[in-house]
Amino acid sequence: MPDLSALPHVVVIGAGFGGLAAVRALAKKPVRVTIVDRNNFHGFQPLYYQVATAGLEPEEVAHNVRDIVRRAPNVDVRMGTVVGIDMEVQTLAFADGPDLAFDYLIVAAGAETAYYGVEGAETYGFPLKSLQDGIRLRNHVLSLFEDYNVFGDALSDGTLTFVVVGGGATGVETAGALVELYRISLARDFKRFDTRRAAHVILVERADSLLAGYPEDLRAYAKEKLQRRQVEVRVNTAVKAVTENGVELENGETIPSKTIVWAVGVEASPVAKMLGVETGRVGRVKVRPDLSLPGHPNVFVIGDMAEVEGQERLPQLAQVAMQGGKHAAQTVLRSVHAKPSEPFAYTDLGSMATIGRNAAVAMLFGKIPLKGLLAWLAWVFVHLMQLVGFRNRVNVFVNWVANYFTYDRAARLILGSGRNDRGPRFRDPA
Repeated sequence: MPDLSALPHVVVIGAGFGGLAAVRALAKKPVRVTIVDRNNFHGFQPLYYQVATAGLEPEEVAHNVRDIVRRAPNVDVRMGTVVGIDMEVQTLAFADGPDLAFDYLIVAAGAETAYYGVEGAETYGFPLKSLQDGIRLRNHVLSLFEDYNVFGDALSDGTLTFVVVGGGATGVETAGALVELYRISLARDFKRFDTRRAAHVILVERADSLLAGYPEDLRAYAKEKLQRRQVEVRVNTAVKAVTENGVELENGETIPSKTIVWAVGVEASPVAKMLGVETGRVGRVKVRPDLSLPGHPNVFVIGDMAEVEGQERLPQLAQVAMQGGKHAAQTVLRSVHAKPSEPFAYTDLGSMATIGRNAAVAMLFGKIPLKGLLAWLAWVFVHLMQLVGFRNRVNVFVNWVANYFTYDRAARLILGSGRNDRGPRFRDPA
């Protein structure tokens, strides 16, 4: 193995879409790279909702980071949680283990769930920002059906009422998947009660329509398809508080529920505050046009964490992070070769969301609208191609094909205790 110690050391925080894009652009280049993440895997976040709704297994949407970079001799991996960044000394501090020095730093730590000060949302809501979130929600949902099978109407109101807060892509996709789960797969599992009559999904959105940013006809199509699939869609409806027994709305109404999926929005990772610089809306770090920090040309912030000077607020999408990661890596290489940096220019490749079987909406390249079966096929293709690892692609493809023809979801497993650790889920039956 060649001696890499004399090469400039580039540290990348985060093994998400942006971090991996940066590492791939730096692989086999004249730099030494260390990718840092608190997990040893890259998770495909757009499909976490399918883990939560028993469509896919956790290992099908995650891939070991060391395996991803094993063919790059200049790339190493460090698993650990960053707790501090010293910009002057140029080191990272970790919860465990020695500090890590860097010559260049690319911060791609992503975002976390934003609760916007809603009382009880963080305590009782179920986010979908991590693979663990997806597993926890799946355990919870399946456990509720098992409980209902035993106790039935003796359980508290709302035991099988699932409230999804947020009408963006995650909320729409989760609501559609939950309905398909209990109206098709679970309906054949449980013989003592009719899951289709007992369960109910309510999608709550404070704006006047779903999928903000899409054309009006696509937004209307998504709402109509969800309603036809028995999702109760409530727009112009804001959440005031979340409790262990349901959701309190600003109009004074309370919806009894034991499952509140919080799909409202995100804020920058706490790593942003460690940089000690000015942040903008939802904690985003204000960066120069080339994605570097003002006053620190060797430090770059990308993806969900970055607010780029002179540009409109970029969407918090995987493609933004990937393009930003590649640009930051190229800027590092330009610096190594004493070349000036160039401004980051984002290319909108489009956005898409699936409502369920044979139904989706898409905006290709930001200007070509699609809906229905064609949009759904495009969604399937794009998500398969973006998955990391050939085996993952094959497994997910086979799983989706089997589900399509058999209407069966094979990942209906309750792992661990299967119990919600966020407080009591139902009252003891009398």
